Amino acid sequence: MDRNPSPPSSEAEEEEGDAVGNTVYSKHWLFSILSRLIEVISPEKTEPTVSPEETQTELDEEMENDICKVWDMSMDEDVALFLQEFNAPDIFMGVFAKSKCPRLTEICVGILGNMACFQDICMSISKDENLGQVLLQRLCDSDSPTLLETSRLLLTCLSQPEVANVWVERIRENPSVYDCVCFIMSSSTNVELLVKVGEVVDKLFDLDEELMLNWIKNGTCRSVGPSVDDSPEELPDFKIVPCILEAAKQVRSDNPEGLDVYMHILQLLTTVDEGIQAIDMPLIGSLIRILQYMEGCGKRAVDNSKGSEQEDTGGADINEEDFHLKILKDICCELLSNMLQELTKENTLEGLHQGHLNEQTCSCAFQNLLPLYFASVESFLEVLREADQTLADNLEKCFPSLKVHA
Repeated sequence: MDRNPSPPSSEAEEEEGDAVGNTVYSKHWLFSILSRLIEVISPEKTEPTVSPEETQTELDEEMENDICKVWDMSMDEDVALFLQEFNAPDIFMGVFAKSKCPRLTEICVGILGNMACFQDICMSISKDENLGQVLLQRLCDSDSPTLLETSRLLLTCLSQPEVANVWVERIRENPSVYDCVCFIMSSSTNVELLVKVGEVVDKLFDLDEELMLNWIKNGTCRSVGPSVDDSPEELPDFKIVPCILEAAKQVRSDNPEGLDVYMHILQLLTTVDEGIQAIDMPLIGSLIRILQYMEGCGKRAVDNSKGSEQEDTGGADINEEDFHLKILKDICCELLSNMLQELTKENTLEGLHQGHLNEQTCSCAFQNLLPLYFASVESFLEVLREADQTLADNLEKCFPSLKVHA
């Protein structure tokens, strides 16, 4: 109980049977908050001197404090069951439909997220089709805290086997979810939000390969998405892989564990042919640049060792660093070999046009991949001949072993 605030003072606490379950929280007080919440979104309560916009976008400080207490209390199962019994989810649906106060929406989604941690309540929330659709619409919200709580709620539901399929099917039938998720991953700078959205995508792909394939192929279906000025606008033609890479780039320095989530998403994509083909040329270019960088590190290490042969200190650190660099190189080579083997003529032409593939980068790739990944290099070279015969001939001259097997 340390995680919850002290129960609000109320004369009703002294009444017999007023406690919520085995807690010291007052049913009367909680019910009064739910009643006040209804009043907040009730148009009859709008004062003539206050514009509707001001009423809806601002939350009274006392009300915010009280509803935040309910948010924290809802981590307790007895409180969550009480809220369920008194139709709190229906009240929250009214908030989502009528209120334009981002803070109030965030808190209500957060309370639902806490309630969904309990299996029976989660099943009830999940089976409510109207509520489910409304919650998915929150992914198109422009408010980052609301997006964070919505993502947390979805992840909680997707993590419960009894209802996971309900949400997978619901998401599959809502193309806007794809657009909104891609929008968040490609544009948000909120690392906590990016990590949570990544966890949702990772869970979805792990649960349902068909949905993953649909998202890989997506891009033709457009829908209305979030806008900072609340005016609907058409979203760009998103592709899932560039959005994942953009999110990973944003996350990498601030949250290494979050980066692992995105790396696992990419690993899941490579379990299907369509996913491998969707891994675009910028990633191939990045892998080759990593190999070029490590080659440069190796050359500098050799040069430095000539001037420090007499020094004994620091040797263990250097060896440990070399060990980790070798692991990184092995991972890069394996991923690069898989990707090169799946490239089509069209992919290769795109890479040449964008500058990710040229004689220098291809030479670096071949130098690191041969001879272990000979089959992958040979397969890529055949495709390269169709795209740029001159470049393929030049590479064969640099790597005679390829010409021998041609």
